[in-house]
Parts: sequence; C-alpha cells; structure tokens
Amino acid sequence: MMEKKTVVVGMSGGVDSSVAALLLKEQGYNVIGLFMVNWEEDDENGCCTAEQDYEDVRRVSNLIGIPYYTVNFSKEYRERVFSYFLKEYERGRTPNPDVLCNREIKFGPFKEHALALGADYIATGHYCDIAHEGDKSFLLKAADTGKDQTYFLNQVTQPQFQNVLFPLGKMQKSEVRAVAERAGLSTAHKKDSTGICFIGERNFRNFLKSYLPAKRGKMMTYDGKVLGEHLGLMYYTLGQRKGLDIGGQREDGGGRWFVVEKDLKNNILYVAHGDESRLYSAACEVSGVNWIPAPPEKQTFECTAKFRYRQSEQSVRVHVRESGDLFIEFAERQRAVTEGQYAVLYGGGRCLGGGVIERAVF
Repeated sequence: MMEKKTVVVGMSGGVDSSVAALLLKEQGYNVIGLFMVNWEEDDENGCCTAEQDYEDVRRVSNLIGIPYYTVNFSKEYRERVFSYFLKEYERGRTPNPDVLCNREIKFGPFKEHALALGADYIATGHYCDIAHEGDKSFLLKAADTGKDQTYFLNQVTQPQFQNVLFPLGKMQKSEVRAVAERAGLSTAHKKDSTGICFIGERNFRNFLKSYLPAKRGKMMTYDGKVLGEHLGLMYYTLGQRKGLDIGGQREDGGGRWFVVEKDLKNNILYVAHGDESRLYSAACEVSGVNWIPAPPEKQTFECTAKFRYRQSEQSVRVHVRESGDLFIEFAERQRAVTEGQYAVLYGGGRCLGGGVIERAVF
C-alpha cells in the first residue's frame, strides 16, 4: 500500500482555502492546515481580523478532520513586502503588495516552513492551475475567468512553483461555494476579502498617513489654473475621479475631473476634464521581469497582457531588451497605465510572467 502524500494547505479562513483543504482530504492526501499571520494590528473598531479568520480555520479543520497550526511571518512581511509598499508610495507610485506577498511570503518562508513540517506539497486556494513537466512548471489560467488570479502570481519563480498544487483551478466560484455548503463549512457564505490585505476595511488615507507624512500641495490644470489643494500625492492614482473634491468647478466642455499627472518634484497634482486622451498611452517600459517557466526564444513576440487585475487581456507586441527589461507596444492605446503596477503577459491559456511598469510611453 502506497504511503499517503502530505499536503500543507495555506488556510486563510476564507471559503476558497477551506474547500481546497476539503478536496485534497477527499482525494486521499494527508492534509495539514496552516494559518499564516502576516499582520498584527487591530482594525479601526479595535478588532483583530486575524483572530476571526483563525476561528474559521479552527471550525473548518475540526469539521473535515485535519490538524491545523499557526505560523507568524509578520516580521518577514514588514521587511519584504510592507517596506517596499511604503517606498513605492513615497516615490509617487502605486504598488501591488499582494503580488509581492506571493513571492516573498506564501511561496517563500511559508513553503519552507511547510516542507520542514514534512510536506510533500503545499496548496493554496488560488484560482489558477499548474502543470509540472520535468523541471518546468507552467502557470495556467483558471477555468473561472472572472476569478482567475494568475495576475497575482506573475512574480513567483520556478523553484517556488515546484511541489505546488492549486485544487480550485478547474472550478467555478459558484461550485466552490456549493461544495462548502454541502459539507456544512462555516465559511460557505463568508464574504470574499477585497483590497490590500493589511488594510482590510479601513480607510486607506487614514492608514497611510500613520506611516508616511502627507504633504499638501496645489491641484491645478496644465494651463496653470489652481483648482484647490491635494492632500498628498501618494493618495491619488492616474485616472482617478473620486475624492478630488473639485466637482463644483465646471469649465467649457464639462465632464468630471480626473488625475492626469503627479509631479513629485514640484508636489503638484495635475487634473483635467472632458477629453481623456492624455490618459491613453501607446506603450510602456517594464523592469524586474520574471518569466514562467523561462525567457522566450524570440526577442520580439506578440501575446496578450493585463496592466491591472480587473482588466481584460489586451493584444501587445513585446520587445525584450538586452538588459532583460521589456518595451511593450499596445495594439490599442491603453488608459491609465500606472507606474508601480504589474504588466502581466499571457499566451495559449498560460501566464508567461510579468514585471513592474516603470513608465507609460505616450
């Protein structure tokens, strides 16, 4: 009789990781639940959300009959992810810490800890799939295209993908909730977490100003008209319409005001209204590229790309420079391509990798 393989499942207290653990148990694996604490701080109501999530992990694990443990990576998270997050905001950019968390925590120290526990594999509740062929791992898009999370995994390296399972890759979200409900899991109808993990439901500006000093400055148009005062450039993103507090000021042409540029040197927030052509770029430059599973054979090739998570794939032509950086040309001009976010490449149902957007080219 073959010995059971051991899988350590990263359990967050949500429905996805709960069902991932349940399915692996039903498939005959020896399953261990591991709850990861990355952030130790109460929310605005004095509640520690990690405690609430851990309680759900406890309930689910007891119901399906698996052991569960807690591991604390809050120190590593602050050093590897949160410090980067703050530095990027100081530079006037808009980072995506959830991408970094996957490479630096979930498939880094978390995986190392799981293997030290005797795991043959680790698994998560991500909506994506994986194919292992020899020493290469291919990251595949999820069957549920609306929930596909390959965007957030674009920086995970080949060694990190080894011995990884994604049990939900071929499932729809509705199926996952149905499985949870049939099994009587307490997380079956739990609301999905949204936004940046360590901020949660808190006010973003209030959170950020407790770590970075906000420097107010002029909010103005390109022709020199001052419309008001911005609260600090770090609070605004390219193309942003809400929260500008200048809606009562109308000019010829009408339309809502939106952010067109953040001048960090002079601490000026430039806004415009009506014609959005200034927001549309023809290409972008990308650094810190991670290829899945390996760099392409051609220096120039065509594929599709996403420049933010909630976006359909766009046709592009990619040029790989000698430095390893990318110059990506858009088949159609793209709106509000933002420095600090990730450009993620796709082809043939696979995520090919991605990198950080350094500059939009107009």
